[in-house]
Amino acid sequence: MITSKTSFIALIGNPVSHSLSPIMQNAALQYLGLDLIYIAIPCRDEDLELVLNSLKKINCKGLNITIPYKEKVFDLCSEISPIAKRLKAINTLKLNSEREWSATNTDVEGFVYPLKTLNLTNKQAIVLGSGGAARSVIQGLINLNSSIISVVSRNKSSLDELIKNFGNQIEIQGLLHNDNRAQNLIEEAGLIVNTTPVGMQTGTHEENILPYGETFWRSLKSKTIVYDLIYNPAPTPLLKFSAKKGCMTIDGLQMLVAQGMKSLSFWTNGLEVPFHIMNDALKKYL
Repeated sequence: MITSKTSFIALIGNPVSHSLSPIMQNAALQYLGLDLIYIAIPCRDEDLELVLNSLKKINCKGLNITIPYKEKVFDLCSEISPIAKRLKAINTLKLNSEREWSATNTDVEGFVYPLKTLNLTNKQAIVLGSGGAARSVIQGLINLNSSIISVVSRNKSSLDELIKNFGNQIEIQGLLHNDNRAQNLIEEAGLIVNTTPVGMQTGTHEENILPYGETFWRSLKSKTIVYDLIYNPAPTPLLKFSAKKGCMTIDGLQMLVAQGMKSLSFWTNGLEVPFHIMNDALKKYL
């Protein structure tokens, strides 16, 4: 029951109306018996600083930050975790004892969650896309001791920057999507992760779209694990295609739940949040 003593956690972004975070977070808060609710707050670019400063003054216990503000909030935080600095992105804030924002990023932990029981050592891992999500994936693969990482992208400048950013941790091979060498990579891959938006549910009727086109995937083998960060639709065209080839598939819902679980633990100073509570709430909703 919401009372005058109830505090809140909020998602800040633009847009936020499509977000599933309130569904899973409120299920977890209710399960844990906390006097907290989770809401989504749309915020315009010009209002970001005003909104974050205002939320310090009221009964807000923490925030999730989503597109397009994951980089823009850096200047509004007094403490930033090493992982957020490395990724150049923040997705979770909480107020410290001085009522200032302390920031971290839970996307890496979210990404690795469904991979923890798999042995990826010395297996070829391919990351599709070179945007912000690719940074979390590459860091996650490094944390899992993946020794061979290749990134395939349409954008040469962001690809070069990505390789440069991780150069002190691991050597990354970068290829443009139309490079013929990609076929050999696909054939040998132990894990392929799609971080591009291709296959995401939209208002159009483009149904069977695969990242970089169907020809790109012609040498995919059944031994390969295919992980698509997209969770709507479920399964995505890529995961349907990969399942028909006999591949193990992982959808983005597990990452969404796991990063949310880590955020909630951050806000509550380490409370254990059951994965299945949040996951079941989303599956019922979807």
